[in-house]
Amino acid sequence: MKERVGTDRMYYDDKLETLKDIFGANEVILETNRLLLDGRAYPIVDDVIIQLDPSQYPRALKQRIKGPGETGEKISEFAEDIQFTFGQEWQRFPEILPEHEDEFHQYFDLVDLSGLRDRRVCDLGCGIGRWSYFLKDKCRELVLIDFSEAIFVARRNLQDSGSAIFIMADIKNLVFRDNFADFMFCLGVLHHLPANALDEVRALRKYAPTLLIYLYYCLDNRPFYFRFLFAVATVLRRKVSKVKGPSFRSFFTWFSTVFLYEPFILLGRVLRPFGLSGNVPLYEAYHTKSFKRIQQDVYDRFFTGIEQRFSREHILELQNSFSSIKVSDSIPYWHFICQR
Repeated sequence: MKERVGTDRMYYDDKLETLKDIFGANEVILETNRLLLDGRAYPIVDDVIIQLDPSQYPRALKQRIKGPGETGEKISEFAEDIQFTFGQEWQRFPEILPEHEDEFHQYFDLVDLSGLRDRRVCDLGCGIGRWSYFLKDKCRELVLIDFSEAIFVARRNLQDSGSAIFIMADIKNLVFRDNFADFMFCLGVLHHLPANALDEVRALRKYAPTLLIYLYYCLDNRPFYFRFLFAVATVLRRKVSKVKGPSFRSFFTWFSTVFLYEPFILLGRVLRPFGLSGNVPLYEAYHTKSFKRIQQDVYDRFFTGIEQRFSREHILELQNSFSSIKVSDSIPYWHFICQR
């Protein structure tokens, strides 16, 4: 049974059957500012369905939603600092940039995009929706999920998409039915969780038969000095990630882009005619990117307190949980397909 309460047309008016199916609900009731699933109410803010526990609401969201307080339930392994950083990052860098399309094709090099035409696709940890933006006309339905305020930016970036569902939720506490999606991708998210990222990949297999995952690599295919420089950067990251002041973060992002990233990129360009650019840190990943795009990655790199990294061999250990694992040989390292 499903029902619509109210007279003004709402974004989810024509999506009640989809919502019923995604959540495996018997009854779906859509009201002006909330969605009821089998009697349980979830606020709706700017077309985003809020499924976080009130204790997990970012400060700005708490000010917008008036209702019951915290449930009293223990929310395990919730990284509030990561939520803050991602929310700030994507509000500071909200635009879909031209180079994002090139990156999209890099991430999806293992995916037959034509095969998604009649599929429901889930973007888990969607950020500003930069990958879903290029998928919106290639699949039947999109479900975008993020636990930070970036989900509201994603809604704006996909304002022309009429087949997308926007949900603010914690990856560790999803309320979807099993197999709710045909294809799920989670790019650059799981390695920032306060839990083993490979275990989290295994936990996602119940939601979709095919997963596309990106986890930071541990420079296992790079020369030794890459790992030395990485160790230095890690020490710096652990210090600066604790600073939340926007002025400091803005200056540090600009400074690191100009005096850390750009010199390596320039060195790579100088050495490219000699076939040595691949030996220069940062060059391969950033030599085609704009200054603003590099700034976004600097922010992401240095202001996230949790960072896990994995070798190709670590990822192949997932073969004991999936029928097949296919790891791309191309950047960004490592992204891979898990087939259940």
